[in-house]
Amino acid sequence: QVQLVESGGGLVQAGDSLRLSCASSGRTFSSYWMGWFRQAPGKEREFVAAISWRGGSTYYQDSVKGRFTISRDNAKKTVHLQMNSLKPEDTAVYYCAAKIYYSGSSPTRGDEYEYWGQGTQVTVSS
Repeated sequence: QVQLVESGGGLVQAGDSLRLSCASSGRTFSSYWMGWFRQAPGKEREFVAAISWRGGSTYYQDSVKGRFTISRDNAKKTVHLQMNSLKPEDTAVYYCAAKIYYSGSSPTRGDEYEYWGQGTQVTVSS
C-alpha cells in the first residue's frame, strides 16, 4: 500500500513559481513511476508530468514543457514538481499519483495509476 500526501500549493501571481512536493509512506517508493495530474473546475483531470522509478525518463504535457520540472528523491520517498512562469490557466488542483510500470503501459494515462494523493490547490492570478 502506498499513501501519498501533496503539499506546496497556494495562491500566486502570473509569472511566479511554486514547488509542489509529494511524500510517500510506502516502503517500495523506488519501484513506482510517479506522476502529477491536475483538474481545473469544470474540466477533466489531465496529465501534467511523470518520472520513471530512477528518474531517468520524464514526460510532460506540451503546455508545461520548459516551465515545469518533475524530479524525485528515492531516499526521501518524495517527488517534486517545480513550476515556473505560472499562468492563470495552470490554476487547478494538483494530484500526485503512483503506478507500477509494465511493458506497453503509458505514463500519461491517469487510469493506469494505482495510488493517488488528496490534491493540493494551485491558484494563479492574472
